[in-house]
Amino acid sequence: MSFENKVKFALWAYPETLKDVEVHYKNDNCKSQSEFIEKAIKFYIGYLDEEKSVNYISPMITETVKATIKGTEQRLARLLFKVAVELGKLSHMTAAINDVDDETLKSLHAMCVNEVRKINGIIDYEDAVEYQKD
Repeated sequence: MSFENKVKFALWAYPETLKDVEVHYKNDNCKSQSEFIEKAIKFYIGYLDEEKSVNYISPMITETVKATIKGTEQRLARLLFKVAVELGKLSHMTAAINDVDDETLKSLHAMCVNEVRKINGIIDYEDAVEYQKD
């Protein structure tokens, strides 16, 4: 839509409404109050048409949720990768300096599984040090 196709018309509105427009139009990345009002009208028309067509807002919500989930998945995957690298380094260092038999390793595994279940996966290094001292 170009500016040449626009039509100027009178708009009657309450002062509070115009004050709201003045306060919010920049927050919506609009260049002018007219652009903000036009976007609001189009949004309201879409809302009214939504009553006729259930599929108006559903795709917008679906895409927003998908994008949010995808972003979260990517951040979690990166964090899990970093944690796995650090855990691998610790495991190799520990294995290199200790001679652990199979029975002790199985016992350690069972103890760690039970501990992680008990603490809901929140591992505290200080608690581990205290446990090892006892």
